[in-house]
Amino acid sequence: EAYDYFHIEHSDNILDIYYELEDYRKKNLMNIHNNSKFSSFFNLVRAHNYGAAFSFLSDAGGWQRWAFSLLAAVISVVIALWIARLPVQRKLEGLALALILGGALGNLYDRLTLGYVVDFLDFHWSASHFPAFNIADSGISVGAVLLILDGFINKPDSQATD
Repeated sequence: EAYDYFHIEHSDNILDIYYELEDYRKKNLMNIHNNSKFSSFFNLVRAHNYGAAFSFLSDAGGWQRWAFSLLAAVISVVIALWIARLPVQRKLEGLALALILGGALGNLYDRLTLGYVVDFLDFHWSASHFPAFNIADSGISVGAVLLILDGFINKPDSQATD
């Protein structure tokens, strides 16, 4: 069975970046009302997301913290096993999975230690704001796009010999 430390090593680096940004956020954005305007389209804010993407189920009463934590933990184990069994040649797929894993673990960390995910990147145009998000969300999103791209590049028919 092919095992490539390269994939897991990238996952660790993504988590290191997340923790560095998390440390910066804690030191500089501790007050939920302390927002920093960087440009005409970007602010650093502090938003507590008790739900999932786009604050889905954020007002569900608290059970969602544990449900989303369990879901993230299970998905993280599945992705880690997927990475461990991934052939060495599948670098794009490995990178995509590492980004998703790093994001899932980053949000899981917030959810378990704080009870919510801290979102702090706020992009807007005029008075329209995209929902605030964090670096972990970015890793998950970029990883998902790369995984889809990898699916087009490495079609299932071409994997029959893997």
